[in-house]
Amino acid sequence: MEEPAATVLYIDDDPALARLVEKDLSRHGYRVEKALAGAEGLVRLRAGGIDVVALDHNMPGETGLDLLPAILAVPDPPPVVYVTGERESRIAVAALKAGAVDYVVKEAYEDFYPLLRAAIAGALEARALRRARERAEAELRASRDRFQALADERALLIHEMNHRVGNSLQLVASLLNMQASASEDPKVRTALGEATSRVMAIAQLHRRLHSHDDVRLIALDQYLASLMDDLARTFDNGAAADRLAFVSEAVEVRADEAVSLGVIVTELVINALKYAYPGDLGPVRVFCRARPGTVEIVVEDDGIGADVTGGKKGGLGRRIIGALAAKLGANVEQDPAHAGTRVMIRVARTSEPAADAA
Repeated sequence: MEEPAATVLYIDDDPALARLVEKDLSRHGYRVEKALAGAEGLVRLRAGGIDVVALDHNMPGETGLDLLPAILAVPDPPPVVYVTGERESRIAVAALKAGAVDYVVKEAYEDFYPLLRAAIAGALEARALRRARERAEAELRASRDRFQALADERALLIHEMNHRVGNSLQLVASLLNMQASASEDPKVRTALGEATSRVMAIAQLHRRLHSHDDVRLIALDQYLASLMDDLARTFDNGAAADRLAFVSEAVEVRADEAVSLGVIVTELVINALKYAYPGDLGPVRVFCRARPGTVEIVVEDDGIGADVTGGKKGGLGRRIIGALAAKLGANVEQDPAHAGTRVMIRVARTSEPAADAA
């Protein structure tokens, strides 16, 4: 489909020149409307439908420089080509500074018409490019807004999901506690208590994900601190409260890494609380350190010492530690030089904390 001809508004108090301009531009495919005074031109311009303005400098009682600000104040103003009979460059410079896109000197009579056509064509092309850029920027902003709205909705759904999962796991832990309380068998109570601690380790993570802005990352130091608080309150009816010590540097890890590390630490702490001090009580310490490219967690006690890092062999706790360590690609080592039991877990860091990034 052929595009409609561009409409040029020619503002000049010289009717003879205006007719000649109209004749020349019409032969080259433009629609031309004329105004013999600035006020008349503004009235027509405000009515809309003008694609480009050719504005003469000298008019009765005013100059094109006086009229130019009013033209540019019109909503979505068309580009203005300034026409002057003066050869002084200061007028052209003033017009360009005031907002004209080009200028033509009409004293060069034989070249005036082709120069005017070229200036009008250039002004129209520049306007088309500007509008195309503005449309592209508007579409980009709209796309960003749509993407942000989808991202916000997704984050809300994920937070809600984590909230519900955390609540469900809390319910499971409560049911396990009720079952343990109802049992008269100490071994059953112990097994159910350990199962409760494992469930709480996962529930604690989901509660933190619910309140965290970035559901991909978890502040491991805060997460482990909460786990230690849970264990201190729940293990052996709160008897571990004064025995557990936790020290950590600020470090962030992926959520899936955090839950595996949390369960491993829970297993090691439970093991130390149960077996490190037969018939007695003693301290259990947990340290979390950020190292270049590595997160290191240490669980230690000053008890009798025991091998707690077994993989497929040994009790359920050992098997859980071995399986989760293999999943993480973590290195789990026991320090043979330590008087009690000291287990070191090292896992490669896949994210850097904000403080380190700064």
